[in-house]
Amino acid sequence: MTPIQTTKMSNFRWVICALLFLATTINYMDRQVLSLTWKDFIAPEFHWTDGDYGTITGMFSLFYAIANLFAGKFIDWMGTKKGYLIAIFVWSLGAVLHAGCGWVAMTVKGYDSIEALRMVQAGSDAAVAIASISVWLFLSCRLILAVGEAGNFPAAIKATAEYFPKKDRAFSTSIFNSGASVGALAAPATIPLLARAMGWEMAFIIIGALGFIWMGLWMWLYEKPRQNKRVNQAELNYIEQDNDLAEVQDRDAVKEEKTIPFLKCFTYKQTWSFLVGKFMTDGVWWFFLFWAPAYFSDQYGYTSDSPMGIALIFTLYAIVTILSIGGGYLPTYFVDKKGMNPYLGRMRAMFIFACFPVLGLFAQPMGAYSAWWPAILIGLLGAGHQAWSANLFSTIGDMFPKSTIGTIVGLGTMAGGIGSMSINLGSGKFFDWAAEQGANFSFFGFDGKPAAYMVVFCICAVAYLIGWCIMKALVPKYKPIELED
Repeated sequence: MTPIQTTKMSNFRWVICALLFLATTINYMDRQVLSLTWKDFIAPEFHWTDGDYGTITGMFSLFYAIANLFAGKFIDWMGTKKGYLIAIFVWSLGAVLHAGCGWVAMTVKGYDSIEALRMVQAGSDAAVAIASISVWLFLSCRLILAVGEAGNFPAAIKATAEYFPKKDRAFSTSIFNSGASVGALAAPATIPLLARAMGWEMAFIIIGALGFIWMGLWMWLYEKPRQNKRVNQAELNYIEQDNDLAEVQDRDAVKEEKTIPFLKCFTYKQTWSFLVGKFMTDGVWWFFLFWAPAYFSDQYGYTSDSPMGIALIFTLYAIVTILSIGGGYLPTYFVDKKGMNPYLGRMRAMFIFACFPVLGLFAQPMGAYSAWWPAILIGLLGAGHQAWSANLFSTIGDMFPKSTIGTIVGLGTMAGGIGSMSINLGSGKFFDWAAEQGANFSFFGFDGKPAAYMVVFCICAVAYLIGWCIMKALVPKYKPIELED
């Protein structure tokens, strides 16, 4: 047996954090393939409307929400290593299966080629039938994708709680959670170009295959800190500094914490605080993730594969990526420099981040001057969301025992999925209706579809402040849950 080093602390926890970051990046790239290809590549083949796309994104959010009701409990049951492996295998398989939707639709409807689908007259009964079967096919693939992706955050948050002490969790969470914005950043620079060069089908296949590569890395590198030979005693002591024991002297097993029964979780205000925070804000991020490429295409004529379209989306998520990572440090500053407890410091930081989305009110008006303004302002909104989200996840580790973290994350992500379903499904129908109304529908000086975008932007702008106020009312002070022996 290799002797345990005690003189210098190893830093293997950051390797685990890097793996979580990579998985989250792949997760969001898989999710983003559809939003970057539907308007300019898929919709012309299948004759989709905004309502069709809204149905797919909205139902995906519903599938995701339902799956999250069980995903956290599944991760707690299977354990972090096996649970994460199963989750990424399922979502990668679902991502790859999207590529077959065109062939199946063509075969079922009796057409000789994809081009024949495209040539069907728009608005005809045949076009409606093609749209209908293709929507159902994509919904089937999105169901598989959603079931797998539901396991990402419960597993990642659980791994973070296993490898980091409380004071570092917001920062480490902000790092792996930035994979969401990095994935969204890498996606516009790669996916539209893949779709143009090799077809939208290959974009799904290539991006989906990345998950299978990640599985090999996870199997090789991950073990719990006490069983991981890459973690020395000094690092283990650092990781477990929150334990009742002042210092861990050896690697003997610590008594397992009790798990809170599933239904009993709903009796705690701390649970409802997290659910409200996720419900009110996750839909905002998903709306911009799913609709930003279509927004720049609709409102400014920049398709997702055009140089300007790629530059706008890239800039948007570059702002999100750069600014959001620092958001995880702010509560650490409040704790270390101001002497606050972790929860109070986190809530103060979250109030600051809740003010960022208010900038979304100016995105549509400033777009009259240049498309760059909406890209910048939505990017700042997204940065606020990512910083908010990292700290929101960390409140679970502040309040709940490690044995129940996966379950609470799953419940919260379910609530976020329901919020996302509402805004995405509603937006698709709303945009179609507003486009039909034209000048008959006005809001804040905009008519038709631009007015509809303005309405949704206003909702997104105030959602965080409302969510923060409700959370603060439910849990005004730091109050961790203590289980009876």
